[in-house]
Amino acid sequence: MKPFKALLTSAAAGATALGAAAALAAVLRHQEATHSHELPPYVPPADLASVPPDVLVENGKKLYFENCAHCHGDDAHGDEGPDLHGIWVSDRRIATVIKRGIKDEMPTFATKLHDDEIAGLIAYVRSLD
Repeated sequence: MKPFKALLTSAAAGATALGAAAALAAVLRHQEATHSHELPPYVPPADLASVPPDVLVENGKKLYFENCAHCHGDDAHGDEGPDLHGIWVSDRRIATVIKRGIKDEMPTFATKLHDDEIAGLIAYVRSLD
C-alpha cells in the first residue's frame, strides 16, 4: 500500500509542477506580446483615451466586418487569412501588419484606415481571446 501512496503523491506533485509551468508560460507569452522588442512601442491615439473600451471594441468590430471578415472569416477563425483568436503578438505588430500588409498575402490599409480605426481593430482582435 505504501508504494501506491508514494506513487499518488509523486503523480500529484508532477501534475502541480506541470500546471505551474503552463501558467508561467502563459504569463511570459502575454508579457512578450505586451512588451514587444519592436520599437517604438504602440501608443494608441491620445483622443481615444476618453473612449470607453466597449465602444472601441464595437467600432473595431464594425471595421473588421467591413475590411477583414472576407479573408479572416465572419468569426475571425480564419479562411484565406489566419485565425485571429488568441494571437501572441504586440499591438505594435498588429498595427504594422494592418498598415503595411503582408507581401503577396494581405493588402495594406495605410491609406484606408486612420490610427484611431486601427486602434479599434486592435481592441476588437484582443477581445477575441
